[in-house]
Parts: sequence; C-alpha cells; structure tokens
Amino acid sequence: MASASCSTLNQNVAFDRTGAKETVMPSTRITTGTWARGSEARIIDAIQQALLSALKIPEYDRDVVLDLYDETCRIVPTGRSDRYTRIEIVLFSGRSLTAKKALYGAVVANLSALGVPATAIKTVLIEVPPDNWGLRGGLPASELDLGFRVDV
Repeated sequence: MASASCSTLNQNVAFDRTGAKETVMPSTRITTGTWARGSEARIIDAIQQALLSALKIPEYDRDVVLDLYDETCRIVPTGRSDRYTRIEIVLFSGRSLTAKKALYGAVVANLSALGVPATAIKTVLIEVPPDNWGLRGGLPASELDLGFRVDV
C-alpha cells in the first residue's frame, strides 16, 4: 500500500499517585490524501490547536499521527474532494456536547484555513472510559492524577 506516515513526538505527561510521569491522551489519527505532502506539520498543529482550545487539555498533551494515502489506496465519499480528511480522536468519555461542538468547529476552522473544504472534513470521537486505558505500567487511568479535567 502506498502510504506515508508522519507523527509528532509523543510528549504527553501525567502523574500517578506516586508522582511518576506517564503519557496520557487523547490519541488522534488524521487520514487524508497525498495533497498534504509538505504541509504535515501544519495539519498536525491545526488539529492539536483544536484539541487544546476545545477540550482544555494541557499544552504538553500530544499524541497525533498523520497518514497520507494516494487515490488508489482510499475511497473518498461521493461528492467530496481529494482533500477529504478524517480525524479520529480516541479520548476519555465525559466531555460535554458543548466541548464536542467546539472541537468540531475548531477542527473545521483550522483545516479550512489550510485549504480543506469544510464539507470534506469528518471528525469521529471514540470515547473510552478511563478504566479501559492501561497506563503507567498497567494502571487504569481512573486511578491516575491526569493533571487536567475531562468533564469540560
């Protein structure tokens, strides 16, 4: 399959009850076409900035990857351009509908500024209870002090 991947450095930091550092979330995957070559860092930053502003996560909370595919490796929904972009965000459950709407709007605004038509952007949230995230050597995230609120 002809694809190229680019990912940010994983710089997530949280602290468990013992004060040990651990990576946290959300974990984000951006999938789009090869039109984005040369703009990878700007696309990743556009999504990271949307996460920061809408979900109120800390600046250090980073886990974003970008996958690029040519037209032979993906089917774009009918009527959408080759700039069709899907963003899948795996995150702790508990965000309000207001925060989710703010996220959807920020994603569209930030990607539109990079030339992606608003109608070619799909954001999917996959909410996972903190009990289902194994961090810090296998502890459930529900037992860790994450350093930020989820119920925004």
